[in-house]
Amino acid sequence: MPATASRLLLILALAGVGYAQESQLGSDFRREGQALQKSCTFDFKALGGCAYTLFTDHPMHIAAGSIAPQNGFGLGPAFVAHWTPNNSWRLSWDVDAVGSTNMSWRAGAYMTAVWDRHRRIVVSSGAGGGAQEARVQEYPVFHVLAQSISLNKVNFFGIGPDTSDTARSFFGMRETITGINGTWPLWSRINLSVYGEANGRFVALRPGSDTGSPSIQQAYTPVTAPGLANQPSFAQFGQGLRIAPALAGGFVRLNYAVTYRQFVAGDSTFSFQRFTADLNHQFPFYRRTRNLAPRNFNGPDDCSSGPADHDCPAVTRNREGSISIRFLLNESFTAAGHVVPFYFQPTLGGSDIDGNAALGSYQDYRFRAPNDILVRATFEHSLWGPLGFTAMIDEGKVALSGSDLDFTHLRHSYGAGLTLRAGGFPQVFLIFSWGGHEGTHLTGTLNTSLLGASTRPSLY
Repeated sequence: MPATASRLLLILALAGVGYAQESQLGSDFRREGQALQKSCTFDFKALGGCAYTLFTDHPMHIAAGSIAPQNGFGLGPAFVAHWTPNNSWRLSWDVDAVGSTNMSWRAGAYMTAVWDRHRRIVVSSGAGGGAQEARVQEYPVFHVLAQSISLNKVNFFGIGPDTSDTARSFFGMRETITGINGTWPLWSRINLSVYGEANGRFVALRPGSDTGSPSIQQAYTPVTAPGLANQPSFAQFGQGLRIAPALAGGFVRLNYAVTYRQFVAGDSTFSFQRFTADLNHQFPFYRRTRNLAPRNFNGPDDCSSGPADHDCPAVTRNREGSISIRFLLNESFTAAGHVVPFYFQPTLGGSDIDGNAALGSYQDYRFRAPNDILVRATFEHSLWGPLGFTAMIDEGKVALSGSDLDFTHLRHSYGAGLTLRAGGFPQVFLIFSWGGHEGTHLTGTLNTSLLGASTRPSLY
């Protein structure tokens, strides 16, 4: 055999041994490099595929999303890794850090552990005798997280339903959250699960940096803004139930979460409890419309289609669309002489601190109180390629007392705009809102969770 051929065979043999000994992480980096070489070429038609790879692939991709209203879009690196130590456990890690043009930032590390209890396919009939549908049994999922966020501009108009839009002030804040949470399936037929969490929350406030309105310390006191002078550490616990059945052959999709949380402060004056009912209803027009509920088995930077399938949802040109109805209730409970710190109170108007839109025609964080109620109806449909259209109607109110939560004197808002869809999920929203008697509001948001990934911890 010629010497050249011998060397070639030796190189191929060593390459085969190298691949055989390649780690999972090494394999992921190699596959991502191959995907980038394939999709990111000097071809205008390949731009969409290149962007999809750059912003979704693993182990490394570009993290992008709205940090919080008034604080701009964040960009930065994200790292995602998976490990399967045995046949029962699926582990993944997410690490990301993003910063925006107003110097706000968020950084976090998240671990997800999924217990695969020898999954099996469950076949059930949809309500009303519709066609049978197959679904994969739910998994026990556990999350461990550490996240810190720094916001340089947050609106504050005072507390209660009757505040004035001219009473705006600003403050800055940093919040660090460390904790663990888990979801345990109880009844697979209706996707009923029990939920629990334990977190440490550490908040530090600072003066606002906007020159158009006063800083919060100049316009408010610790009486009118409880927690302004003192931000103790909190141990926060939560328990709840979640139910997410698909009915009528998949044309009625419910996602209900009922949670009771306890906030235990280092200064007991600020300890309180909160009951939350978040009831989401999705009515898809087509059987292939993606379910918009977050995938609990992923981290916030991970768009894997399943615990053992690490590919992101494929780009689709199928017609997709749905009507969604959301009912949200937050009711707080305090002992005599105790107060809910203003920075942990829910808000309505524009978007809240977690980026959830509500009463979009009003300014961000416009109404703030310990209790609130919201009803939102949304229409969303694909138009052409990645573009989609959306329209919504909001009705809601905040209340100083839980006894004032009812469906009278609700404030309302209307909105319509465009969405940019990726993998079948609306990711970018450009919405024009009106109807709230305080002018109009144009809002642009980019989802902070990637293509159906699990949500980040709430900041309130």
